[in-house]
Amino acid sequence: MAIGADVATTLDLPRGRAVHLPGRGITYVRESPEPHEGPTILLIHGLTMTADLNWFGAFPALAGHFRVVAMDLRGHGRGIPLASRFRLEDCADDIAALADVLGIDRFIAVGYSMGGLVAQLLWRRHPGRVAGLVLCSTARNFRGSIVERLTALMWPTLEVTAQLSPVLHLLGAQYLGANLLGHLQDNTLRRWAHSEMDRTTLATAASAIHAVSEFTSHEWIRAVDVPTAVVVTTLDRIVPVARQIKLAAAIPNAILHEIHADHGVCVRSAANFGRELFEVCQSIAARAMPQDAGSLSDLAVQASSLSALSLNAYPADPPLARPTAR
Repeated sequence: MAIGADVATTLDLPRGRAVHLPGRGITYVRESPEPHEGPTILLIHGLTMTADLNWFGAFPALAGHFRVVAMDLRGHGRGIPLASRFRLEDCADDIAALADVLGIDRFIAVGYSMGGLVAQLLWRRHPGRVAGLVLCSTARNFRGSIVERLTALMWPTLEVTAQLSPVLHLLGAQYLGANLLGHLQDNTLRRWAHSEMDRTTLATAASAIHAVSEFTSHEWIRAVDVPTAVVVTTLDRIVPVARQIKLAAAIPNAILHEIHADHGVCVRSAANFGRELFEVCQSIAARAMPQDAGSLSDLAVQASSLSALSLNAYPADPPLARPTAR
C-alpha cells in the first residue's frame, strides 16, 4: 500500500466518495454523518492542497457537532479535472452545485488561504446559500508587495509554459506546496503531505496562482451581510498579517481570531488547529443559524468581542503513528 494511503488510514476522516456534479464533472467529497443538531460546515482547501491534507485535523474536531463536507477543488487532488484555465469562480460554482446534489440549503463556508478567496466568491455569487463565513489565513487580495507584484508578472508566463510543456503536466505541485507549508519535521507526515500535493500538477498550480494574483474583493467585501470570522495566522510568511487584519476590518462586525502560528499550522499542528477552528465555528453557527445550533449557544468565543489565542509558536502535533499492515 502507498505511504499516502497508509497514513490516511491512521487519520479520523469521514468516508470519501466520488460525486457527480451535473454539467460540471466528477469530484471527490468527504462527508461526516449529519448530527442531531448543528448546521453544515463546508470546508474549502488552499492552493496545491487537498481536502484531506488541509482539513485532517478539523474533521474530528468538527464532526459530531456539525455536518462537515469537504471536496477537492477542480484541478486539485481528486477533483474535477482542469480542462482549461483555473478559475476561482468555477470553484465557487462547483461548491454550490455540490450543495444542490447533497440537498444542503444553507451552510457556513470555511476557507483556508486560496479557499478563503473561494469562500468570498461563494457569498457573492450564491448569497442565498451562505449563512456564515470563516476566512483563515487569507485576504481581500494578494497584491501590493514587491514580491507579490513580481509573482503576478512571472506566473502568467510560467502558466503558458506549463500548458505547452507535457513534462509539467507530469510533475506534481509538492515542490511549490512544500514552501507554503514550511518544514514538516515528522517524516511520515511529510511523505504523506507531499504525496497529497503531488495529486495536483505543477501546470494546474501555475494556473491557480495566476487566478489568485488577479483576485480582489476590495470593492465589494464591505457588503458581506452574514456572520463572519477572520482567523489570522500572526506568524504567516505567505499572507501578510496586515492583509489578514484589513480583511477583518473591512467586513462589518467580523470576529478577529488570532493564532500565533505560520501559514502551515493546519498541517504542522493539525489537531490543535482543529480544536481552535471548532471554537470559531461555534461562534459563527450561533449567530448565523441559532435555530440549528442547539447547545452551541453556550459559546467559548463571544461573538461581540475580539478573540486572541495565546498559542505561543503553536507546538506541532505528536508524530503520526506508523500504521500496521491491513
